[in-house]
Amino acid sequence: MGFGQGVSGLNAAASNLDVIGNNIANANTVGYKQSAAQFADVYAGTKIGLGVRVNSVVQSFNQGNIEASGRSLDVAITNGNGFFRLTSPEGAVYYSRNGQFQRQEDGRITNMQGLQVTGYPAGVAGGAGVQPQPLVISNAQMEPRATSNITAKFQLDSRATVPTQAFASAAGSPPTSNMFNYSTAINVYDSLGNKQQLMAYFAKSAGAPTVAGGTDWRMYVTDVNGNAVGGAPVTLAFDNAGALQSPAAGAITLSQPAANGAQAMAMKLDLTGTTQFGADNDVKQLSQNGYTSGSLLGFSVNGDGTITGNYSNEQTKPLGQIVMAAFGNVEGLKPEGDNVWSATGASGQALVGVAGGSMGTLRSNAVEASNVDLSGQLVNLIVAQRNYQANAQTIKAQDTVMQTLVNL
Repeated sequence: MGFGQGVSGLNAAASNLDVIGNNIANANTVGYKQSAAQFADVYAGTKIGLGVRVNSVVQSFNQGNIEASGRSLDVAITNGNGFFRLTSPEGAVYYSRNGQFQRQEDGRITNMQGLQVTGYPAGVAGGAGVQPQPLVISNAQMEPRATSNITAKFQLDSRATVPTQAFASAAGSPPTSNMFNYSTAINVYDSLGNKQQLMAYFAKSAGAPTVAGGTDWRMYVTDVNGNAVGGAPVTLAFDNAGALQSPAAGAITLSQPAANGAQAMAMKLDLTGTTQFGADNDVKQLSQNGYTSGSLLGFSVNGDGTITGNYSNEQTKPLGQIVMAAFGNVEGLKPEGDNVWSATGASGQALVGVAGGSMGTLRSNAVEASNVDLSGQLVNLIVAQRNYQANAQTIKAQDTVMQTLVNL
């Protein structure tokens, strides 16, 4: 006669209560995965049995609810089994489902415990031996881009009459309104990001049309001071249906000399789609690909893990890409606390990639809540408590039997 079975049952029930209590305590912990104790019976050369032991404690990696947070650096993994890959300053690698990140003053992206989020820098594609590295979001100014392409669509009024005076423009002496039928401004940028304003003037031509039965217009382009821009003037030839026939494909090349430390400018102007109908003069489309320098205003994380920066010049730029990791056996991961795990031989080697497919996609401004089923845990708590009490009763019964024998 012994007390071993009851004591082992008490120990096992106590361990079960610890696991359940830990689940309940972490019901609101972002990225937490609930655990469950698994038990095994104990035999040693007897059919009676020597009690029970805790065989293992396993975690359920089912996805928790996705909850909005409102922070651009809160990132949730959705519809996948991937993990964020984090490194410590000493180089140790950890994995987490908690996407509550913050940006340090030196630009590093870390979790709340200071572990660094890893990924690929902007312009670097993963694979082919490229290793992830700690991501850094730089505060550096976005470099300006000189205008090289201008796309414009104009509607020129076929009812217009030929201007009464020939077009003329010079520095300090811009054209007067009786020299053209319509004008509009075109803003462009030089290699230093300086904004320059060009003026486009359209004057109906009185000469013989380029296209039989059609109409010609002359397009003049000057700078803001009235100086003629290289590549202009040019003849726009329309057919009798109002469609632009010349120049070919509507392509014109404008140029400006180097000035104020900036490079010379060569800009392709595409007028495809310009028309001449019996309607008011109007700009239907006007865009160009240049911009000035810009400072970083904020950033967001896309579904594929790309971090996109938003700049004061109304431009965006990729700043890096967060990598993901997956494992052949996630239950083999070792919990390290602080919402992170480390790889073990049981989990297998981490498979590193980017968001998508089985690893899941990323959602910014959201977090993955704990997957603890609180109501289920409370029921389990009652069962574990009853189990503990029942094992205590077996010890009490053994004590009563032993006391009876002692009293014989």
